[in-house]
Amino acid sequence: MTKPKIRVDIASSLDAGWPPQQPVTIANLVTEARAVDWDFDTWCYASGYDASDPAARRMFECLLSYAISEGGAGLN
Repeated sequence: MTKPKIRVDIASSLDAGWPPQQPVTIANLVTEARAVDWDFDTWCYASGYDASDPAARRMFECLLSYAISEGGAGLN
């Protein structure tokens, strides 16, 4: 007696639900940056951005400017 073989499409099953579709708001990004005391490298590590990406640096600088203009940067 042999077991029936079940063929599974692994390639499509690994991609199912990736990337996670969670909305990210400016407030969430500012909160993350404030939580790491506005340290760019730590923020990249915590949020999943690549620290060598110039776009990530620009985003971080924009978040900092936004937070300062809103008065919620939490800078000493």
